[in-house]
Amino acid sequence: MVQEPPIRVERRLAAILAADVAGYSRLMHHDEEATHAKLTTLLADGVIPAISAHGGRIVKNTGDGFLAEFPSAVEAVRAAVQFQSRIGELTTADAEDRRIAFRVGINVGDVIIEPHDVFGDDVNIAARLESIAEPGGICISSSAYDHIRGKISAEFVDLGEQNLKNITRPIRAYAAVLDGRSPTTQVDGIRPGPLPPPRLSIVVLPFANVSGDPEQDYFVDGVTESLTTDLSRIARSFVIGRHTAFTYKGKSVDLKQIGHELNVRYALEGSVQRGDSRLRVNVQLVDTETGTHLWADRFDKPIGDLFDMQDEIVSRLANTLKGELIAVEARRSQRSIHPDAMDLNFQGQAYIYKGITAKNMSTARHFFKRALAVDTRSVSALVGMAMVDLLTAAGLLSEDRIARFLAAEEMANDALSIYPNHATAHWVLGGVYIYTDRVTQGVSECEEALRLDHNAACAHGFIGLAKYYMGRAAETEGHVLEALRLSPRDKTVYLWTSSVAIAKLQLGLDAEAAVWLRRTVEANRNFAFGHFLLAATLSLLGALDEAQAAVRAGLALDPDFTIRRITATRLSDNPTYLTGRERICEGMRLAGIPEG
Repeated sequence: MVQEPPIRVERRLAAILAADVAGYSRLMHHDEEATHAKLTTLLADGVIPAISAHGGRIVKNTGDGFLAEFPSAVEAVRAAVQFQSRIGELTTADAEDRRIAFRVGINVGDVIIEPHDVFGDDVNIAARLESIAEPGGICISSSAYDHIRGKISAEFVDLGEQNLKNITRPIRAYAAVLDGRSPTTQVDGIRPGPLPPPRLSIVVLPFANVSGDPEQDYFVDGVTESLTTDLSRIARSFVIGRHTAFTYKGKSVDLKQIGHELNVRYALEGSVQRGDSRLRVNVQLVDTETGTHLWADRFDKPIGDLFDMQDEIVSRLANTLKGELIAVEARRSQRSIHPDAMDLNFQGQAYIYKGITAKNMSTARHFFKRALAVDTRSVSALVGMAMVDLLTAAGLLSEDRIARFLAAEEMANDALSIYPNHATAHWVLGGVYIYTDRVTQGVSECEEALRLDHNAACAHGFIGLAKYYMGRAAETEGHVLEALRLSPRDKTVYLWTSSVAIAKLQLGLDAEAAVWLRRTVEANRNFAFGHFLLAATLSLLGALDEAQAAVRAGLALDPDFTIRRITATRLSDNPTYLTGRERICEGMRLAGIPEG
């Protein structure tokens, strides 16, 4: 008897849009024929053209609603915004109690596809999100929000974790702000009170021009606008649009009141002052709930090309502020009785920023694992795990570096399968490729990260490292200087400066290498490998007493370190690189570091 081959089930990643008419039973009860005719007209004139225009298809109709599939979350949301706006126009003259309004839910997930239906848990989530949206509103999941953030003009408010009917796990939901209306949700027929501000929510208030020269207003406004755009690239951030922010220009403002009006946790305010030869920018970050000043800084630059200067100032501000916001959110998360995935991710990231030590990496991993236990598709947690494995292996904190690099590669790829445009995931993957003798691929990934986020200073740092592995050490310093220009106060500066140092050692410029390594140690005294590299360099320069002191400092941080950790893993076959690596190892032997 010939066995029938198994029926192939087609699955694919898709954006699912579920919609129905609010109060449909009531409308039909009042006037069946008029309601049916009006609904048919709205579908033909408003809904179907919008879905077709954005590459979607209606999978099935459900009497009072429909289910649609899109290949892109961005196009699904754009279609929903378009047809909700069109339906609003077509029904504006109708009596309120006769008006047809759709509720829309959107989710992204792996679903089972059939010609006239789609199935799966992610379809059910879209339907449940639709049920809590307000009439005329759009409610989307966090997986959909990850894809559309920063790519469409509509703003979204974080509704927090929602317990949806017949869905076993809480789902973080976001509601669209349409036509200036603050969205609400309906859960079990109850309207909630005011929503708490979303985490990482901020308004960049128009910077003050204190130069006394009105002609500088264009530059000051440009700094404000560019900073608003750059901060929106921070994963899961909610940044108030510039048009709203600029309504406060020139006004005396109460930051706590602004926080209440805009429903944001933070406000960034600042001033720009131009003198004869220098430009000064002062900034401060304020907690709008308490009015507390959380962070302040000042940036001074000599007058040059104003637009180049604007780019540099904004890039530095955005990179510095990102670290400060994550640190503040991590402190908030520690107080949470029932932390969600985002709380746990903030705490994990905070430990990464503390420095590459075995303890910090282990603690960060613990928080990211907990985040994944709460949400298996948490992109931030997947990227965080990848960073932990990459940095552990790069910092020579593991005996099995290749296994760690491969684990980081798997996690980064998992993150990119969910969110293909995640800049950090791209440069993490680039770093893995660079460390595992796939340098050309690594540089390409870092360049993609920079295309997605031109402030991705780490991508420049890894490109500099790649040039060292390619035997082109003379090019490393230029790339690292670009990373430092973008983010001079970055928490990972010590990694970049150590890359320049080993490039200098490859070139035989030992005195210059020592300068860069002292800078490395000053930037992060917990970076054990920096102490060992400094010891090797000082030995090559003949300063054995100082070298041995550096060895003691390194072993206090990582007592199990041996030279074998370097020689056991061949990260490149380039002969120039191999010669330079052996020279570093010889310096370590002279300093008294154990061979292993």
